[in-house]
Amino acid sequence: MTLDAQARGLLDAMAAQGAKDFAEMTVPEAREMGMAFIDLQGEPEVADVTDRVVPGPAGEIPVRVYRPAGDGPKPVILYFHGGGWVIGSIEVADKPCRLLANIVDAVVVSVGYRKAPEDVYPAAPDDCYAATAWVAEHAAELGVDATRLVVAGDSAGGNLAAAVTLMARDRGGPAIAHQLLIYPAVDAGGEYVSRVENGEGYLLTKSAMDWFYSHYLSSPTLVEDPYVSPLRAASHADLPPATVITAGFDPLRDEGDAYAAALSGAGVPVTHLQNPSMIHGFWWLAGAIGHTRGSYEAAGAAVRAALAG
Repeated sequence: MTLDAQARGLLDAMAAQGAKDFAEMTVPEAREMGMAFIDLQGEPEVADVTDRVVPGPAGEIPVRVYRPAGDGPKPVILYFHGGGWVIGSIEVADKPCRLLANIVDAVVVSVGYRKAPEDVYPAAPDDCYAATAWVAEHAAELGVDATRLVVAGDSAGGNLAAAVTLMARDRGGPAIAHQLLIYPAVDAGGEYVSRVENGEGYLLTKSAMDWFYSHYLSSPTLVEDPYVSPLRAASHADLPPATVITAGFDPLRDEGDAYAAALSGAGVPVTHLQNPSMIHGFWWLAGAIGHTRGSYEAAGAAVRAALAG
């Protein structure tokens, strides 16, 4: 498979502008670079958007609630943004969450979890788990259907969504109906062909991933922790059905493939949506890459079908 022409054009434009690798940036520079993705996401509308806070283990957690048109109660999606646990925000994920809410016809709750290096692991998954538990407990207040609760996220957010499913299983709840994992980072310490083949030149680099992990993890030994590396969990049984999205020109491709296989091998129903011509980050690029909208449509159809039983 060849690289998508629009993705190639975007990469060439970034190179022409002298864009640096994340690993060459300071944290503030990387966060500013992350904000630039907002301009490449299109302009989806949604019926209602509300900002609020929910209680967390270290204080209030900001969330943004997106409601599509129509009567409820609707399914609810807890969305955890990507950005290597260091960059990204509710603002950067705003337009993707609007698009997801409309396509799935679900209320989306985007979670502003704590980020590294100010707050290292386990701050991020602890916040995401706390927000998920709060939404499940307050479903009536939110006007959502707690029996159709989904956790979702892209990249580091996919890692957090997978971690939350493990935490919920290990801690006896809340009940999660489905997990949507978009090119997730699921093995902090593994060696994969895709990390070599796609390690440079495709937006996310191997050196950038190393940089993100160096900020997120206080010790290299944490790569063995299943809430850091969900692929390394002792068991993947009794986890929610999954939709896993991977991209062909992504350093994280092979670990995403491996996680889909591990879930399926443990008896978890899996829909694996491969995007062979895509680069990492394409879900943040709906305004620049035409393929992206189709990926949302395919994911939405898979999630809707799973929630319909």
